[in-house]
Amino acid sequence: MRAVLALVLLAGFGVSQAYALPSFLEKFLPRPPPSPSHPVIPAVPPASVVQIPAQAAVPDGTPALPPVLVQSGPLSFAPLVQRVIPAVVNIAITQISSEGGGKVPAQIKGTPLEKRYREKMQRHQEEILGAGSGFIVDPSGIIVTNDHVVGDADNVTVSLSNGQELPAKLIGVDALTDIAVIKVESPKPLPYVTWGDSHKVSVGDWILVAGNPFGFGSSVSAGIVSARGRDLGAGSLDDFLQLDAPINPGNSGGPAFNMRGQVVAVNAAMVSPAGGSVGIGFGIPSEIVAPIVDEIRRTGHVDHGWLGVTLDDGDGSVVLVDVDRNGPAQKGGLMKGDKIMAINDATVENGRALLRIVAAGKPGNAVTFRVVRKGKTIMVTLPIGKRPADADE
Repeated sequence: MRAVLALVLLAGFGVSQAYALPSFLEKFLPRPPPSPSHPVIPAVPPASVVQIPAQAAVPDGTPALPPVLVQSGPLSFAPLVQRVIPAVVNIAITQISSEGGGKVPAQIKGTPLEKRYREKMQRHQEEILGAGSGFIVDPSGIIVTNDHVVGDADNVTVSLSNGQELPAKLIGVDALTDIAVIKVESPKPLPYVTWGDSHKVSVGDWILVAGNPFGFGSSVSAGIVSARGRDLGAGSLDDFLQLDAPINPGNSGGPAFNMRGQVVAVNAAMVSPAGGSVGIGFGIPSEIVAPIVDEIRRTGHVDHGWLGVTLDDGDGSVVLVDVDRNGPAQKGGLMKGDKIMAINDATVENGRALLRIVAAGKPGNAVTFRVVRKGKTIMVTLPIGKRPADADE
């Protein structure tokens, strides 16, 4: 299992909890009517909005607080869960190790609880090394999960919400974003969920997380979006949503839903001093994941853009402190000392934003940089290159 400081990738096993809505809000909120389930997951009506009255004027002249509109979650998440849970799957991976010329089960590792569940899940001399989650995005059986869940597996087995188990084949992975796409074959169309717009997700919004914590099977938990734009140091496309919904090992690859039942993030990691949830989890936003999934479905892989530069943004501006010899930047006319102001008319706020824009680009596409060089502003247009496999080493 890979980790960044106290960061834990969630493939494995864990225990889930659920948040209750604060009781003082209940009197403001009507209970939504139940809705029938459907094999194609429909959108859930938006949450209600209540107004908290303005604070009364204070005699000493302190400004009164204005009225506040509060978008609330539902009294019960049950209608939402009933809609989306049929499209959430549990994923078990197996791997064979070879010792003494023959195939034997790999060594069992982990806590006593993890060992007990892994032993229980052994099949045909194959050792369950991990479990994760995923979700169906197409009725033909296309499933999204994390690369670290299935990337090293010899065999992948998907369990549907109705208990049916299906073998899955790997369509492709993208190590930079930790996204994988797998596929199962089913004689009839499968229930699926759709993407939501993570651009519209705000700090404080309700979120519902679904997955397979500790290998116990389908489970949900709820919370809010705690922060946006988190950089975990995992790669150039880091732009995580921070969630406080309890997530644990085994939730990796599972979806985080908005209150309309749309996927706005893919669970990827958590911070945990003791191995369990402390309310700090991270999801990859759908604005990053959805195009990656589309590309993998079309081609089986993803190529990311690359410049071949070293950046410094310590003084508030993005400066090229080094340019790789014969790299795309040097060949295109960028020079050491150039201050990057914008890419394709989009202002560059920091080095991370520049790398993210470039990495998200398609190799060969031309981009235009607005650069300050020796006090003069110039425009430099160049094709970005293909990101090398060892670019982050």
